[in-house]
Amino acid sequence: MTAVHTTMTTKPTAVVLLSGGMDSCVTAAIAARENALALLHASYGQRTEGRERQAFDAIADFYGVGRRLVARLDHFRQIGGSALTDSRLPVPERDALPPAESGIPVTYVPFRNAHFLSVAVSWAEALGARSVWIGAVAEDSSGYPDCRPEYYRVFQQLVRTGTRPDSAIDIVTPVIHMRKSDIIRRGRELGAPLHLTWSCYQDEQRACGVCDSCLLRLRAFREAGVEDPVPYRDRAEIRESLRPGQARR
Repeated sequence: MTAVHTTMTTKPTAVVLLSGGMDSCVTAAIAARENALALLHASYGQRTEGRERQAFDAIADFYGVGRRLVARLDHFRQIGGSALTDSRLPVPERDALPPAESGIPVTYVPFRNAHFLSVAVSWAEALGARSVWIGAVAEDSSGYPDCRPEYYRVFQQLVRTGTRPDSAIDIVTPVIHMRKSDIIRRGRELGAPLHLTWSCYQDEQRACGVCDSCLLRLRAFREAGVEDPVPYRDRAEIRESLRPGQARR
């Protein structure tokens, strides 16, 4: 009998932070082209925690990913300071509330992404993964300071300094310089399950259509020439919300 030798090419492992929103979904789709996925979700006491977890599980199922980690970061609710985690602070609707004097909206969760990335890097190091992917968006986001490119350049230096020398974990931000409409187009090219995503800041059954996140999402779908597949609360109210000048860029 002649032995037959086959060469198996093993894809590198990528830890992808997957909130359940469209930016992280498309990030996962991009990462999946050349990597084996390990998906990380953070529950941090946000208003739509249950619905985001549902979206995470559905997207993970879509890609057939077995390696999943759900991190509970409940201290954010105790820390407060954000309308996403503090029920005493209303979520702005159509810019009903001005941003803070710093220009940072009240939906910003203080230094949140550093916590997410720390968990992701720890898991990546334990798995032997070579990269951590996050769907941060700079230009077309709501103005959060932890979505800026320089933030991730500095965090990359921290990872290099604070992990084992042979870890060599890269922080990857594939959509950071893209507009939201371009993210949608890229997601459709890759067959990303945008219909499974959730972006609304305040409702879990039907998206409100008037919070910052809904407005950015709806405008992006409109600019991309695609109908948003998720259910919304009031289409007439949404049309009013999408009038020019209604939402912060």
